[in-house]
Amino acid sequence: MTTLWIAAAFVAAYLIGSLSFAVIVSRAMGLDDPRSYGSGNPGATNVLRSGSKKAAALTLLLDAVKGLVPVLLVRLFGERAGLGEGSAMLVGLGAFLGHLWPVFFRFQGGKGVATAAGVLLGFEPLLGLGVLAVWFGVAKTTKYSSLAALIAAGSAPLLHAIVWGGSSATLAIFVMSLLLIWRHGSNIAKLMAGTESKIGQKSRPAEAAAAATPTRRAERRQARRKTH
Repeated sequence: MTTLWIAAAFVAAYLIGSLSFAVIVSRAMGLDDPRSYGSGNPGATNVLRSGSKKAAALTLLLDAVKGLVPVLLVRLFGERAGLGEGSAMLVGLGAFLGHLWPVFFRFQGGKGVATAAGVLLGFEPLLGLGVLAVWFGVAKTTKYSSLAALIAAGSAPLLHAIVWGGSSATLAIFVMSLLLIWRHGSNIAKLMAGTESKIGQKSRPAEAAAAATPTRRAERRQARRKTH
């Protein structure tokens, strides 16, 4: 019976996580689809590039809430159904996976920073606050949201293992951190190349950015030579 409760909670958390609030909020506020410009990522940082701080803040809040609520419910009421600490973090992982691959949005999701923060806050508030402090410190210093997310993700399982001791929950946190880092693969490449956008910096449309590859630029240079 406990296994059924865990499975049901995991599926419910995944469905909640599948609500892509970057797209929902943008549509509700009459903004462009966040997947059509900048990095093409449906997340708060990309919504901020639309120029609407209000929409970005609302997206950030709702993305965090959808990670927090399922975990918090299991932590508060799951013990009656035999759901312990490990189950709570597994449910959080379900919400995180929903954000990455949302069933309601053709499995095209965001990178999961805010949702992961919500999961950690629901699971262990001090852990969540500690990881957020790392994110804010790096973001304020470097102005790179992606770099802050990468360092914060790496710190999460380490902090839990050191302060609270290793457990099955640590493994779930580690998996979530690995997935978050993997989703930032393109950002890592841009950071290394020095082309990553900073917080608040507006970017060109995603399609135009994709078109501006070295090959395309070379073709344009050749075309200009032919006209001279």
